[in-house]
Amino acid sequence: MRPDGWYLTEDLDDFLARAWDFLCSRPAPHTTPLTAIEKLRTQGGEGGAAASGAGATVFGWLEEGGEVRAAFLRPPTGRLTLTALSPGQADRFAAHLVGLGVRPSGVLSDEETATAFAGAWRGHTGAAHVRGWGARLHRLGTLTPPQPVPAGRGRPVGEREHGHLMRWCREFAADVGEAVTVDAASWAGTRFAEKRYTFWETPDGTPVAMAGANPLVGGQVRIDPVYTPARQRGRGYAGAVTVEVSRAALAAGATEVVLFTDPANRTSNALYRRIGYVPLADFCAYDFTCADRHP
Repeated sequence: MRPDGWYLTEDLDDFLARAWDFLCSRPAPHTTPLTAIEKLRTQGGEGGAAASGAGATVFGWLEEGGEVRAAFLRPPTGRLTLTALSPGQADRFAAHLVGLGVRPSGVLSDEETATAFAGAWRGHTGAAHVRGWGARLHRLGTLTPPQPVPAGRGRPVGEREHGHLMRWCREFAADVGEAVTVDAASWAGTRFAEKRYTFWETPDGTPVAMAGANPLVGGQVRIDPVYTPARQRGRGYAGAVTVEVSRAALAAGATEVVLFTDPANRTSNALYRRIGYVPLADFCAYDFTCADRHP
């Protein structure tokens, strides 16, 4: 049995050999690292899975008693994606990274873990933290189509509709406050790529809403994004297209179907509850300022 502690690597295959079963043991709360790892595995990801040095993604896992208890990845952008830790584990992890000279630019995790690690990081480095993204993770229980179902049908987005799809992704990003460029040149590097998209269209063939689904990985599929143009809202299209992609995810073999919502958006949260999604946990991200001191 190896000693308890954190193990780090830049080798994706080594990481998967050690931590894959752990990540798959809780596919819903681990949706973010699972999806990010799948992108690295299939596409090379940002910086490339085979990159090394400053351009490499760093992976790590915590072993205790011969079992993996936690895992993380830190892409070249610097923000840690971290699975759940106790406050004590978060403090020891921060101290371990400081000792290795690893300087993350932030952390993303469930709210308790992210907050504990951000506080521990400040304690060890003097770096302040600023809360950024926050969302509530929902897991699908019993899928319940809305009643009445709006007239029309769901259908896959065709290749010739890519311009339309990108325009709606830009509008979605603007609506949720994401500062991203979504066009033909940047598409492959955005978080909107590598998804399967579905339009809900009216009986005359006019698309009125869309939903995307990330690839099936670790038994889970995350629905993202869901978007209805402002002029089409309030007619049940978002619920209908979400049911459509959720049903497709289940048919593809997903044991868990999840999505994130803005906790402050009562309309969308109520909609997802009506069609069968149950709140699971709140997640957030912190960005770190420059440290006031360095060990």
